[in-house]
Amino acid sequence: MEGEPIEYKENYYFMFNKPSGYITATYSEELPTIMEFFQDFPLWEKLFPVGRLDVDTEGLLIVTTDGQLAHRIAHPKWEIEKEYYAVVQGNINDVKDLERFEKEGIELEDGYKTKPFRIKVLSADDKKSEILITVTEGKYHIVKRIMEKLGHPVLYLKRIKIGNLKLDESLEPGEYRELTEEEIKELKKLVNLD
Repeated sequence: MEGEPIEYKENYYFMFNKPSGYITATYSEELPTIMEFFQDFPLWEKLFPVGRLDVDTEGLLIVTTDGQLAHRIAHPKWEIEKEYYAVVQGNINDVKDLERFEKEGIELEDGYKTKPFRIKVLSADDKKSEILITVTEGKYHIVKRIMEKLGHPVLYLKRIKIGNLKLDESLEPGEYRELTEEEIKELKKLVNLD
């Protein structure tokens, strides 16, 4: 990419498959940030991540120069669904009536009441369970705190979907690609920017 002319666009939109071990920030003195992966992009200093993923969480992250879209996707008002694939400790089927959380959420240890969320069990045995969990809020460690409260601590966590934007399975951890026009249009529609 170096030395190649760059086509000017008003904004840039990337889908990034975040690896574990990197923080979702533009700068940090302590830990490596996801921006290290964008340094071959000529305008990388204008890019920033939309929302956050914990240092040990992998998966879908939108990285852009579009502040308005970023703000709306991250803002709780819009209730954008975020879907995660998680491996949790123990057999999740011992939690009675998982469907009830779709209506009422759950009260966490600190008294915070979550918004409704969905859990779909993919597999479960006595040692661990694989689930898909869909939340509409971006509170600090929200998925981990929910699963902790349910007695099934998270062993592995990967975001696979934001709204209707699905992580491209051809992207290895640490790789990114530009969003298609259609993907950008769909995201903007979700937050009334179309």
